[in-house]
Amino acid sequence: MTNNSRTVFSTDKGRLCPACLKATAECSCKAQAAARPAGDGNVKVRRETKGRKGKGVCLIEGLAMNAAELEALAKQLKTRCGSGGAVKNGIIEIQGDHRPAIIDLLKSKGIAAKLAGG
Repeated sequence: MTNNSRTVFSTDKGRLCPACLKATAECSCKAQAAARPAGDGNVKVRRETKGRKGKGVCLIEGLAMNAAELEALAKQLKTRCGSGGAVKNGIIEIQGDHRPAIIDLLKSKGIAAKLAGG
């Protein structure tokens, strides 16, 4: 029989991080996770309308960048396309169908991207 218990509080340190068992003030797990790239490097640009009341957006996924780099690239893409957008869960969303302009900008930055979907 295995013991599935773990320490979550210490009278000396207070609350403990469940991953590294350090005090929450000393824990660096979240900082390490934020620094880790989200994508796999296989960049795909696709258009999607599902769940958006018929409005189309371009999704750029698979970028091997951290959150700050994704935000900077999203800003450049929004400026280039002249539209709004957001970064959600490591995926950049650009409002409207701007796939050719997005592919051109990514290729000029040295990122190999391909169109996905129909």
